[in-house]
Amino acid sequence: MRELALNILDIAENSVKAGAKLIAVTVTAKDGILTVRIDDDGCGMDPEFAARVLDPFTTTRTTRKVGMGLPLFKMAAEMAGGELTLVTEKGKGTSVTATFVLSHIDRAPLGDLAETAVTLLSDSYDLVLTLTTEQGEYVFDSRELKSELDGISVTEPEITVFVRDMISENITAIGGNLL
Repeated sequence: MRELALNILDIAENSVKAGAKLIAVTVTAKDGILTVRIDDDGCGMDPEFAARVLDPFTTTRTTRKVGMGLPLFKMAAEMAGGELTLVTEKGKGTSVTATFVLSHIDRAPLGDLAETAVTLLSDSYDLVLTLTTEQGEYVFDSRELKSELDGISVTEPEITVFVRDMISENITAIGGNLL
């Protein structure tokens, strides 16, 4: 994938398929390291499947015989001097953490994190996006948005445009758009 935001989207979509009610995406750029972490409270994986999930020929899909999301994310991290770790427990959820050397020539750009967040907005689960840089921190929590909307869907076009702009402005304010 050309940008890390697309990897984040792919893994978060796996969280949705796993029945997650809360997906937390945490991106931290500090001390020369970019860390991307996606946590969910979905169904998790049994140890046998978790041991194989980084193999591109392992998937739960019935429409194709390969699953490329996690293997591609792992490859992107390793190509940029980092690594990927997977922690999961059946019935408890999954945590995927990838690290990248910020200055590495092969590090993919972060990409459009605001668009990724808006794409993940849903009334059926909650999303927390946290971005931390040397210049500050920004947290978007869809639970706060939902409480303010008082029953209006977060997927309404006017809401998604507002949220995209709000997240983009806050990411720019802490220098996250330069990642």
